[in-house]
Amino acid sequence: MTVFRWIVGIVAALLGSGSAIAFVIYITADIDVWLERARAWRRLAWAAVLLWFNVEIWRRVGMVILHWT
Repeated sequence: MTVFRWIVGIVAALLGSGSAIAFVIYITADIDVWLERARAWRRLAWAAVLLWFNVEIWRRVGMVILHWT
């Protein structure tokens, strides 16, 4: 599970930093394509974080069901 957390964390960090860089490029160059890219990468980063959260919750639910006595 730790490997999954690291992978999702790295992916989310890369997408988040890409979104921030794209937004900075949009602010400096005023090219609308970069704003669209920043929004898309931000959505993907948020989706990665939500995936991690969902897997953590359902993992705990599964562990409770398996160890129910």
